[in-house]
Amino acid sequence: MTESILTPFLESVKITAFVLVMMILVDLLNVWTQGKLSILLQKGRRWKQYIVASFLGATPGCFGAFAGVSLYVHGMLSFGALTGMMVATAGDAQFIMLAMFPETALLIFGILFVVGIFTGVITDFIVKKYRITICTDCEAIQFHKNESGFLHYFKEHIWKHIIKKHIWKTFLWVFGALLVLEFGLKFWDIEAITSEYVLLLLLASAVIGLIPESGPHIIFVTMFAQGLIPFSVLLTSSIVQDGHGMLPLLSYSVKDSIKVKVFNLGFGVIIGLLFYMLGY
Repeated sequence: MTESILTPFLESVKITAFVLVMMILVDLLNVWTQGKLSILLQKGRRWKQYIVASFLGATPGCFGAFAGVSLYVHGMLSFGALTGMMVATAGDAQFIMLAMFPETALLIFGILFVVGIFTGVITDFIVKKYRITICTDCEAIQFHKNESGFLHYFKEHIWKHIIKKHIWKTFLWVFGALLVLEFGLKFWDIEAITSEYVLLLLLASAVIGLIPESGPHIIFVTMFAQGLIPFSVLLTSSIVQDGHGMLPLLSYSVKDSIKVKVFNLGFGVIIGLLFYMLGY
């Protein structure tokens, strides 16, 4: 009994430590590139928007998505580019993927990046063709301006954001998921259940992906790591869910947020079913 709890606990500590280091590195990169993306987009054409937005989304964590929402708010990204960015991001769960199955994780990030570009183009085409109104309830939003100094950076970025808001939740979700699987594999025939209801799990992963939170998605990440679900289910969840990336957009425009999630849900289910039919 003790060993059944200790093993998932130690694995969760190891994964969480890796996630903490990765989060700090990605956040440093985000701070370093601040302002440079704005200059790039101001001098570029629409295709640059799709590439930059999808790259921001495919970057592990929610920092890229936050930056993308800021660019959208300031009119530097189209609605399609914003949607493609949300398609490409899977939030903090991307760090868990890197810790559990790094090679497959990089493959997923690559697929999300490409899918994000194409779905961005398709979304803008649909919006224009059917004259879908966007930004109908926009309100001015003020973004925090970074100040210089290590103490400020540690307090605002590492302590308040990464540690207080993210890392402890990541540990609890990972530990909880591993604990459930540890006991589930011993007392229930989870493998038989997951193999029998793959399509149901695929649709469930898409619906759960609508929640603006990375936590629930970690369940599918751990199930994939244990070989309990196929690649198509994890990919579907990754496309639909966007971690905390949607939260700043919700404060800016609820209607735009709903429309983005509708597009993401559609793209996620279609692409997930395609990979499922191909045997992945």
